[in-house]
Amino acid sequence: MNLKDILNWRYTTKEFDTSKKISESDMKEVKNLLRMSPSSVNLQPWHFIIAESKEGKERVAKGTQGFFHFNEPKVLNASAVVLFCSKIDADEKYYQHIADTDDKNGRFPNDDIKKGFLGAVKTFAGIHKYDLKDLNHWMEKQVYLNIGSFLLGVASLGIDATPMEGIDVKALDEEFGLREKGYTSLVAVSIGYRATSDFNATEKTPKSRLPESEIMTVI
Repeated sequence: MNLKDILNWRYTTKEFDTSKKISESDMKEVKNLLRMSPSSVNLQPWHFIIAESKEGKERVAKGTQGFFHFNEPKVLNASAVVLFCSKIDADEKYYQHIADTDDKNGRFPNDDIKKGFLGAVKTFAGIHKYDLKDLNHWMEKQVYLNIGSFLLGVASLGIDATPMEGIDVKALDEEFGLREKGYTSLVAVSIGYRATSDFNATEKTPKSRLPESEIMTVI
């Protein structure tokens, strides 16, 4: 499919076909999508919990109890579920870890460039930590960049997805001990293949977006 076809084909899947599973090779591509997402100053302030087993999905489904019960089938019936988590804070030790990893991977031809990169990371993170006082929200924005890339990427593989903010993040943080590890859960994305009975499928319910003339100004 070309990009236009992919964009028109994908939608927020409401019902998954439980008989269809994502192949091991496609799951490798899915995991690579998560790793390769862009982030500001390559901060990568994320962690992903990937539930492929029945037991794993049941653990994620603990975040769909009570008020969020309507999302439980979308977790349990999917082929896999990815819980996107964001760092709560970042410090110089973490910035150095990013720089050292980049250095190990051959991104810096000399120490001066590495020092310049590390200085840029500290500068931008410092702006958000001390001036704007929104460091955790800034890092969450990087995770949302990943989610957007992820939704388009899995669609290019012919895989359906359901992003869900309707989850109990406190329950999931406790289930996976995230806060003790310096993270908090944000969004769960179920992936798999649409059921023929899904009412929200583009074949049954046409996509609707605001017109180009309303949302774009070309100068």
